[in-house]
Amino acid sequence: MALPSIEVQCADCPSLEQFLAARIYEYNAKATGYFDGEAFGATHKDPSGAIVAGIAGYTWGGCCFVSYLWVADGIRRSGLGRALLMAAEDHAISKGCSIALLSSHSFQAPRFYERMGYEERAVIEDHPPGHSNVFYAKRLASDAVP
Repeated sequence: MALPSIEVQCADCPSLEQFLAARIYEYNAKATGYFDGEAFGATHKDPSGAIVAGIAGYTWGGCCFVSYLWVADGIRRSGLGRALLMAAEDHAISKGCSIALLSSHSFQAPRFYERMGYEERAVIEDHPPGHSNVFYAKRLASDAVP
């Protein structure tokens, strides 16, 4: 039997990503019984209205996953990253989450996340070659179930 024809696109595919995320969420929700998934995002804008910092992720099944946290070069170390992460954690707690998860490449901000109370849980070496991808977790509430 011949394999089906597959065309790989080398471009931004937001509609495809949205479609696939929805299908995977449907499957995961049915498999686990958790139907509470919700995306979140927050930004900080400069006086002209341009986004200079932001965070995005989702909550689902008592967990929070931070997909992206970015602060523009010129204003890093100003407390914006901390404020954004704390806002996301507060939002997650309000949604009943007891754990937050995220990853950071070794050349990004692993020490920042460690200072924010995140604990290293896994390291993938050579992602990309010569660097690593570090996965972190943080319990969000003292009454959280381990």
